[in-house]
Amino acid sequence: MTRNEFIRRLKSGLGGMPAAEQAEMIADYEAYFDAGAAEGRSEIEIAEALGNPGRLARELRLEAGIKQWREDRSPSSAWTAVIGILGLATIDILILLPIILPVIGVIVALYVACVAVFFAGGVVMVAGPFAQMDVAVNGFAVLLGGLGIMGLATAAGSILTIVTIGFVNVIIWFGRLHY
Repeated sequence: MTRNEFIRRLKSGLGGMPAAEQAEMIADYEAYFDAGAAEGRSEIEIAEALGNPGRLARELRLEAGIKQWREDRSPSSAWTAVIGILGLATIDILILLPIILPVIGVIVALYVACVAVFFAGGVVMVAGPFAQMDVAVNGFAVLLGGLGIMGLATAAGSILTIVTIGFVNVIIWFGRLHY
């Protein structure tokens, strides 16, 4: 494979990444070819030493996703890292997806439950003191009960966020084992 073919396939594999990052990565591999040519190696030898440009692009995308996750722990950066891992582990996808998808489904369902419980606590807090009850209940106690339910939902959401960050870190660790 020639230098131009290698760079073209690498660019194709890096498509969709920010242009500045992509240009920096391409420049690094252009420099490898320049250094190899200075040592008297042919373009074919250098391309063989660098490996498959498609696999290399997937590894670079994963590394960029991991870097973004470390700098900005947001849902979008987590998703970028997970997609990078799934792209790299194409052979392991049959093993990885049945594990990841149910866990993601459970995490999303638990977030939805936390939000629902929070709003239910708000309803109890606001409407509870005005409700007609058979048992004489102090309106202030109902107000505090609703506030407690909201606090419980907030605490559960916070713990779930910590668990989610840990899950993403485990997926990133798994991805790093593959390259």
